[in-house]
Amino acid sequence: MTIQNFENNRAFTHGEAVKVHFFRRNGELILAEDTYFHLMSSMRRMRMEIPMNYTLEYFTFMLNSLGNTAQNGIHQLMVFPIMENGKKVITHHEHFLAIKDICDIQKTVVLDIQKEITVNTHFLSNIRTYSPENCYAQVYAVENDLDDVILLNPNKKIARTIHGNLLLLKGEELRVVKPSEGAYLSPLMESFITHLHKKKLATITEAEIAPFETQQAEEILLISDELGIMSVNKIRAKSFENNRFTDLLEDWKQSFGNDKV
Repeated sequence: MTIQNFENNRAFTHGEAVKVHFFRRNGELILAEDTYFHLMSSMRRMRMEIPMNYTLEYFTFMLNSLGNTAQNGIHQLMVFPIMENGKKVITHHEHFLAIKDICDIQKTVVLDIQKEITVNTHFLSNIRTYSPENCYAQVYAVENDLDDVILLNPNKKIARTIHGNLLLLKGEELRVVKPSEGAYLSPLMESFITHLHKKKLATITEAEIAPFETQQAEEILLISDELGIMSVNKIRAKSFENNRFTDLLEDWKQSFGNDKV
């Protein structure tokens, strides 16, 4: 890309972009409609003009035509404006990450709480757009040998991590952070907790969650639309198992079967 191209790319010059993630499982897209509506909502929040051809059918055909050989993975779709003849024109870029089954735990991770900066709680905090907080936290994680970092909001409650949202399991209660606290909106997480609620496999509570509550949880899951599902192995001095979450994820996985989009 030339310097002139960079100057016309408002994702590069202004951070004016949104990202969503489509999920491929056993060669087929799943939750595509949920992701599509999440994309439309994210673009509206960023005051982007939605092109007429941006339909669910358009993105489904595009993603299925890319020829990815991997049967399982995540399509990261970034939508952003470029300047052409003084006007904004919406375009997009796709990147594919091959992973294991999206419904499986991809790996275990070690986290800690980062208190030097906070995440806002307004409506732009719920979508994936440019985030200097993430840039800072990623460097902090590397410097401290962490896989991810827990970010707090101005009220010192948990907002999210760099990559996703935390789910805390204790007894039969599954506690998730309310979107109003700065958590990401996540089609993947919404599908999981909706399944658990419908089958009465856990009592779902959307709440304000204080950092110390992580030390009281029995198991903690990190759900990330961009990287998949991760089991939290350790936060500070507390270590966690993932036996019950493994069973819950297996039950959720069976609900997809071999259905296509």
